[in-house]
Amino acid sequence: MGRLAALGQRVGYGLLLLGIAAFVAGLFVGFGGWAGTVVIASLAATTVTLAPAIVLGYAVRAAQREDDERKTSGGR
Repeated sequence: MGRLAALGQRVGYGLLLLGIAAFVAGLFVGFGGWAGTVVIASLAATTVTLAPAIVLGYAVRAAQREDDERKTSGGR
């Protein structure tokens, strides 16, 4: 699950970077059909991928912390 969360975060942040790059490119060349479409699609895909990946990452870290605490406390 940790690998899945890390992959989701990489993909999500990559899509966010793509959206920002398309927005900046749109500022310089004009917002034709392609720039707006790329910005909207990448931001929508970012939302779908990044939000669950971040939540899953926090869950994995919390589970790892709990496992570490159990190991150090003798399994109680």
